[in-house]
Amino acid sequence: MSDKIVAFLVHFITSVIDAGGYAGIAALMGIESACIPLPSELIMPFAGYLVYLKHLNLFWTATAGAIGCNLGSVVAYWIGAKGGRPLVERYGRWVLMSHRDLDRMTYFFHKYGSITVLLGRLLPVVRTFIAFPAGIAKMPQGRFHLYTFVGSWPWCLALAYAGMKLGEGWNDPHSHFKEMYHRFDHAILALILVAGVWYVWTHIQRARKGNEADALN
Repeated sequence: MSDKIVAFLVHFITSVIDAGGYAGIAALMGIESACIPLPSELIMPFAGYLVYLKHLNLFWTATAGAIGCNLGSVVAYWIGAKGGRPLVERYGRWVLMSHRDLDRMTYFFHKYGSITVLLGRLLPVVRTFIAFPAGIAKMPQGRFHLYTFVGSWPWCLALAYAGMKLGEGWNDPHSHFKEMYHRFDHAILALILVAGVWYVWTHIQRARKGNEADALN
């Protein structure tokens, strides 16, 4: 089942980018930034592989990804701005965001201000949900989108560059990368799946404990 899920995601991502190019990258990164579990760690490396094949340009690939982050973040920002913390707490569990996650992000946002949006875009997981506290605090939208773009662009560039370099290593006849990958591919897949299951399980547990605490209060 897990192999089928991974295969479906890879097929979906590759098909969208193949068909849409830069627009496809922006659309997929928009989905991820709207808190739908479609990891940028799969999206941007494949886009980088197309850079290696000369189908795309590295600079514009990263730019398309950062634009997509801005477009998707609008949804999360306005949920926070219009519904406030109660709405985010009520529906956050559907995107595996616990009350503790929201508390942590809100704390850093209030402590360090809107610069948290820029820094948060450079961190896995945090980058996906940082728009919620920004919306709750009604951070000025112009600054929000500027910081989102500036923080997302290096993230997208790094992942795309990694995909480009992996493509070079994969097709280099003098490289042992392909041989090493085939030797360890099952172990790599197992680690990815274990990490995914751990992430989901811990967030479900946190959300459950948070709900129980709220019920007692």
